[in-house]
Amino acid sequence: MNSSNNTPRVVFEGKYQRMIVDGTWEYSERVHPGGLAAIILAVTPEERIIFVEQFRIPIQQRTIEMPAGLVGDIDAGESIEQAAIRELEEETGWTADHAGILLIGPVSSGASSERIAFVRATGLRKVSSGGGDVDEDIVVHEIPRTQAAAWLVQKMHAGFAMDPKLWAALWLIDHALDGTPIK
Repeated sequence: MNSSNNTPRVVFEGKYQRMIVDGTWEYSERVHPGGLAAIILAVTPEERIIFVEQFRIPIQQRTIEMPAGLVGDIDAGESIEQAAIRELEEETGWTADHAGILLIGPVSSGASSERIAFVRATGLRKVSSGGGDVDEDIVVHEIPRTQAAAWLVQKMHAGFAMDPKLWAALWLIDHALDGTPIK
């Protein structure tokens, strides 16, 4: 089936998401324009990868993630790059001179219309303590680049939920999309 012959109907709409029924399909979509989030790949000048730890209510568990956030949820005209730098600073206290989009794709194409952009942040400098906004309890981890994968496995064994995109992000930190090593 390529498309539905039915008219999609909204069965719930909240501040950030809405639920849609389209024939036999049920899916969620972001309310903000574009339905896009950015995941930020950030390595400090000291070659430390920046991760964030936070409690996620939907899964009732602490997670380890890359810094990330919605694009255009505060300002509808915000670019992906602007959102990435804003979220990086808000969550981690680091800012970037440049943010470059690596790729954009669906998060869970069978359940949501949301897309995510992998963004490489460069020219990092520490400007504040980070920790997120008032509704977030974010712990920032700066892990040596060469130890990052082992650290993630250790945290997973300690009971943290791991976003599988972490391993894609680790690969993208060291490679161009075509597989060419970086550095």
